[in-house]
Amino acid sequence: MKKIYKIEVDCASCANKIEVAANKVEGVKSATVNFMTLKMNVEFEDGADEKAVMKKVLKASRKVESDCEIYI
Repeated sequence: MKKIYKIEVDCASCANKIEVAANKVEGVKSATVNFMTLKMNVEFEDGADEKAVMKKVLKASRKVESDCEIYI
């Protein structure tokens, strides 16, 4: 399953770091962050609980940028 989320991130460098962090989260097959559109595309692994995975993605993202927001 693929979903698109609106995000708030301060700079392109942080967006890249958030993308790397999101791709390390269990349950994420692939994640891309587009700083220009402020959107995150996430493809989930089969059988993954989308809401639980996204909470982990948000937690990982906030380790990179504490004021990052992902609208789940």
